[in-house]
Amino acid sequence: MTHIQGQLGQRIMIIGCGGAGKSTLARLLGEALGLPVIHLDAEYWQPGWVETPRDEWQRTVETLAQGDRWIIDGNYNGTLQTRLQQADTVLFLDYPWWLCLCRVLKRWLMYQGRTRPDMNPGCHERIDGAFIKWVCVDFPRRSRARILQLLNEHGAHAQVISHRSPHATGRWLRSVSAAQEKEDASENQA
Repeated sequence: MTHIQGQLGQRIMIIGCGGAGKSTLARLLGEALGLPVIHLDAEYWQPGWVETPRDEWQRTVETLAQGDRWIIDGNYNGTLQTRLQQADTVLFLDYPWWLCLCRVLKRWLMYQGRTRPDMNPGCHERIDGAFIKWVCVDFPRRSRARILQLLNEHGAHAQVISHRSPHATGRWLRSVSAAQEKEDASENQA
């Protein structure tokens, strides 16, 4: 295990409001650290935006969280505790709602009529009033508080890294990637 992975661990959760960039960060961090990436949206939503039944979803998340190495992105508060208990590191993209909304709209325009890379085939990008309300009202007022509560109650064993802006996240990711590249180069020379 490399030094950077030793610092972050082998099980990394990425959480935050819709539009924060969880899936993109998961992909980039997975590439930098060589860890497998699991997008919860792709696990939960079946083609045509069909939800996974609750019991099946709980079993799926339990199985995923028991894996030895992973980066899992997504909120799904009903299974957050399950993942949190297994995580070594939690990255919380704690961005303002208005920024997340802008990013959601940009994503919708970019993928309109198509499926994002982090989704199952047949789940074409969509946006509706309920999702906008969740990003603008429900997440900042309720979901964020629930996440903070669960981190406080069940996250003492994990390293929690919280970023309030994409700039801070980008700076952190660049430092992790640079450190990993340096370690990889040192290992290759040895």
